[in-house]
Amino acid sequence: MKTPLVGVYPGTFDPITNGHKDIVGRACKMLDKLVIAVARNAGKGPLFTIDERVEMVRDEVERMNRHGAEVEVHSFDSLLVHFCQQVGATVLVRGLRAVSDFEYEFQMASMNARLDAEIETVFLMASERQQFISSRFVKEIGRLGGDISSFVGSDVATRLRDRFNLEEENGEHSGRRLQTLK
Repeated sequence: MKTPLVGVYPGTFDPITNGHKDIVGRACKMLDKLVIAVARNAGKGPLFTIDERVEMVRDEVERMNRHGAEVEVHSFDSLLVHFCQQVGATVLVRGLRAVSDFEYEFQMASMNARLDAEIETVFLMASERQQFISSRFVKEIGRLGGDISSFVGSDVATRLRDRFNLEEENGEHSGRRLQTLK
């Protein structure tokens, strides 16, 4: 019997976007099992808690075509290669949106290979329709009242609107505005 091919797709997923879901769906075509690893990453100042992000990812993945692959969603706050070892993964899945992503991702892949040569990094180019989507831009557009419905699932869009409304009610709106769109 063939050993199942297990991969890990790590990220902050704050929130999960249609771009993330595109990579998940395509990775599922190549793997027997995909573990989506939601990074705690408090240093990035996530909008949603780790539990909220894990729940959103699980909800979105549940509605996707997983092409027969088993999919699990877990949070992690350890070294990524240690997490891969823990879940028995030999493949790291990374999405690339643009050439600008490549240098950072190449450095990360090289570092991870030095830490564990048995874990192979696979880069998936974002689909043409998803190349420009980032969680950061989605949050900025949503926070400023723009239509984010083509960038995230409807449940995620609702959660974002609710969070932004709560921020506004609490007087946090102007202080937390991102400076990505100038």
